[in-house]
Amino acid sequence: MNNAVTVTQVNNYIKALLDESTPLKNIFVVGEISNFKYYFRSGHMYFILKDENSQLKAVMFSSYASRLKFKPEDGMRVICRGRISVYDRDGVYQLYVEDMQPDGVGALNLAYEQLKDKLSKEGLFDDIYKKLIPKYPRKIGVATSNIGAAIEDIKNITKRRYPLCDLVIVPTIVQGEQAASDIVKSIHMLDEIEDVDVIIVGRGGGSIEDLWAFNREEVARAVFACNTPVISAVGHETDFTICDFVADLRAPTPSAAAELAVPDINNLITFLNSAQYTLSTLLKTRLERENQRFDDIVNNSVLADAQGYYNSHLDDVKSFESDLISSFKHSVKTNELVLAQLAGKLDALSPLAVLSRGYSVARDEKNKIVKSSKNLNSGDKLKIRFSDGTANCTVSEVEYE
Repeated sequence: MNNAVTVTQVNNYIKALLDESTPLKNIFVVGEISNFKYYFRSGHMYFILKDENSQLKAVMFSSYASRLKFKPEDGMRVICRGRISVYDRDGVYQLYVEDMQPDGVGALNLAYEQLKDKLSKEGLFDDIYKKLIPKYPRKIGVATSNIGAAIEDIKNITKRRYPLCDLVIVPTIVQGEQAASDIVKSIHMLDEIEDVDVIIVGRGGGSIEDLWAFNREEVARAVFACNTPVISAVGHETDFTICDFVADLRAPTPSAAAELAVPDINNLITFLNSAQYTLSTLLKTRLERENQRFDDIVNNSVLADAQGYYNSHLDDVKSFESDLISSFKHSVKTNELVLAQLAGKLDALSPLAVLSRGYSVARDEKNKIVKSSKNLNSGDKLKIRFSDGTANCTVSEVEYE
């Protein structure tokens, strides 16, 4: 048949019809996301939009997907803007999404809640990680815009409340696409300065879009990883950002951050004056009390009448001396008697005492005592010891009993 067409021609024809259809060039489609797939390498997103009765294939290429403020998920109801066309290779028509918004809630609000929930589950908001803000900082780092009311308020309040403290200001972009990376850079820079005691990160008020840099994940993680305590001061009192939850201390405004970062020197002066007066009063009272004690000692103790005190105890001393002498003499007599008794016993046991009663001691030539006549032979030489001298003898005969 001469009028037959190819599959490609059919698909191209249908694609051309759809591409030329004005209502399908910029169409808004609401539906629930299903079968969501995100390809990390390419950055493309593929999913299905469905309602109670039908479904529609959809694709969002990386050039558009990178602009999303939130993360699409299965089951999320969204409004997609794009165009309807045909993927001619498969002959399937689909929605080419150029923008996507959550249905019923703003994209920024949804992204805020998603990141808040994610970081909270990771523990980045837990109190155990909060560092203490020093009471008397010597140097404060400030990461904010170098123009505007916020930095001027911080300067003025710090100078008025605590002029002893120095400020290290790092001019920082706080709004726009480059703001998040610049805030992270400023935090790292201040954290590397060794003598910076605390860092203030923030800006003045604005819309959620204006403050969005402080809701970015990279800023939150930079604050959490910072070794120096961080005070978050973003927007007005009613504004809460992710940075506020991660920081070691949240201030409702930049002005409040300056007040929280430094003490009031007037209060310190008042406290020191009060402490000085209290110490002076206590010292004066103590001196008066000790002087009174000294007077009492001088007037009522031995120092008041040393001679009288001596005389009053002189008889006691003499009596003690007499008792001591008597006791010593008695002890000497007792010990003399004991010594005499021991000397008598010792004398009774003395060999000399035995000799004095007519006994003698015989020793041989080796000066050994001869205890038996059986140890002697005729001709042995002996030395006989008497009580009053010795005699050298020679044995002429031995008689045994």
